[in-house]
Amino acid sequence: MDVPPYCKHFKVLGCHLNSFACKCVVLASIALILRAVLLPTFHSFGGAEQSKLVFISNLPLSLGQKFGIRKDKFLEVPQIVWGLNNQKIAFARACLTARFLNRTLLMPSLSASLFYKEVELLEPISFDKVFQFKKFNSLCNGFVQLGEFSDLRNRTGAFELQKGSGRRWTPERDLDQLKQHNEDPYNEFEVIRIIGKNPFLWHDHWPVKDYAKVFECLVLVDEIMNEADKVVSRIREIGAAQVRSQNESPQNGINRAEKPLLQPVPYVAVHMRIEIDWMIHCKKLEQRSNITQICSSKEEIMERVGNIAGLKTPVVVYLAVADSLLHDPSILGGWKEGLIPYEKKKLGFEGTFKKFPYLIQSAIDYEVCLRADVFVGNSFSTFSNLIVLDRTQKLIRMGVTSSCGVDVRWPSYAYNILGEAKGPQRWMTNMSGSSLQAISYGSNDISCCVDP
Repeated sequence: MDVPPYCKHFKVLGCHLNSFACKCVVLASIALILRAVLLPTFHSFGGAEQSKLVFISNLPLSLGQKFGIRKDKFLEVPQIVWGLNNQKIAFARACLTARFLNRTLLMPSLSASLFYKEVELLEPISFDKVFQFKKFNSLCNGFVQLGEFSDLRNRTGAFELQKGSGRRWTPERDLDQLKQHNEDPYNEFEVIRIIGKNPFLWHDHWPVKDYAKVFECLVLVDEIMNEADKVVSRIREIGAAQVRSQNESPQNGINRAEKPLLQPVPYVAVHMRIEIDWMIHCKKLEQRSNITQICSSKEEIMERVGNIAGLKTPVVVYLAVADSLLHDPSILGGWKEGLIPYEKKKLGFEGTFKKFPYLIQSAIDYEVCLRADVFVGNSFSTFSNLIVLDRTQKLIRMGVTSSCGVDVRWPSYAYNILGEAKGPQRWMTNMSGSSLQAISYGSNDISCCVDP
């Protein structure tokens, strides 16, 4: 009886098998080999160990772990300080650092007050007093993870990691330090505690898209959202009244005052940076960088907003301004006919804002600007930059990657840069950026197109 070629080795070994039996042995051998190759060590992730991992369902970072975010290893960072949007950037940077180290970030303290030098005057506020903790973990599940100090088993066993500083502490050295502390013996510590400067000042190793993902998971607590709802509702009520007044005017011939408005009345939000300390800062920045399109006067902002192509009037213009400008009546005068300016004092919310600390006031203002049908800001302002980033994300989800020469929902503009028809420059965030540098510190190299 002839033996098939693939059975000759078994014959040599003394396995006198018929063709059918030989085939069965060969198939069984192949199955065992494939099992050994394709499933090498996955048993180590079973049982109790499996509950300590959150598997990453999103695209991985270019610099990151391969398997998951451990829920039994943590990263602790210093108190996060400065303005709302500096704090959001610092928080996201801490999250992405924890992700790189394959650790859960322990919920950090934010700062309710605004002090740049008097650190001892900073008023800490818990993250979950501003943003929804559970919502964050739900939205960012598999990407980054927040934990609580009550999750710790050993609160005295932290390893302290000193962040470097100074000119010699380059991004390369910083990244090497992180890589080193992502290996044994540091992996054995339950907590790595980073000490030194606050996360906003850490070197940036993460792309814009990763920051955007973290920002999307930050949802304000209900109390703050409710206050923002009240402001937006009041703005739209005033806008609706203006539209009705125009409809019942004699020029229109027909009284349509009683006709209900089927859609919410649009409004414009302008982040108006003209306060004294900002003007001093931006003038110095213009001198250092040899750029002239950073500062904008009150008159220039009013003129450019009035020249936005296709802007339908009458429309309410919400002015997000510093408290020092609330008692300056000149910011409400000089606007083009049909643009009706309001700030929180004129809306009747000055007292409501003042009952909250600075951080919460900024969060309400941010939400009001974010929801605006049209937003106009300064491309060198972190506040304006993050709003445009959020709005760009919305457009990308709708399949829009350019606002150049077309009407899009939620358009954004930079009033410090001259655009078409003497209006402000259309503005979308470049989502392909390798770091958040331009957003953190501003840029006049902006575009109405985006590479998502």
